[in-house]
Amino acid sequence: MNEELDFIIDSTKELMANAILHLEKEFRNIRAGKASPAMLGNVTVDYYGSQTPLAQIANVSTMDAHTITVQPWEKNMLQGIEKAIMLANLGFNPMNNGDIIIINVPVLTEERRRELSKQAKAATEFAKVSIRNGRREAMSEIKKIEEASEDMKANAEIDIQKLTDDFIIEVDNHYKNKDQEIMKV
Repeated sequence: MNEELDFIIDSTKELMANAILHLEKEFRNIRAGKASPAMLGNVTVDYYGSQTPLAQIANVSTMDAHTITVQPWEKNMLQGIEKAIMLANLGFNPMNNGDIIIINVPVLTEERRRELSKQAKAATEFAKVSIRNGRREAMSEIKKIEEASEDMKANAEIDIQKLTDDFIIEVDNHYKNKDQEIMKV
């Protein structure tokens, strides 16, 4: 096969794999009832003038299935961390006891589970659109190559379509697993 066609296929595969990675990251932010330090993964704190990820200025851990603790390495950061958690709009109400911040993760209601499922479905659809856009761009690039024969182009298009189908199936499987996790009481 033509080197240009191979490059298009490889770069499309990489783009589609990145869509899956992004979906997995989005799913980590959708909490499914059990407390996890990853729930605070997107929280950034004003640390001496620069926005710093929470994990870089504090120890984030779980005490039990419904409690997250945040122990800053510098006690003067307690208020800043507490404020950052509130501003992250995660639906948590942090409690500061002077040494650590304790976050009680409430048990999910049926209504909240449905909302989270919709949120997961939206992230899934976004990943599918990204994958399909990659396919569209690849097909367009394949058509522009003049050095390749029509058969080579057709085979490359078949390969791109197979990649697309495989990645869409993977996205659907990720969603199915996340939906089961969310809806499990």
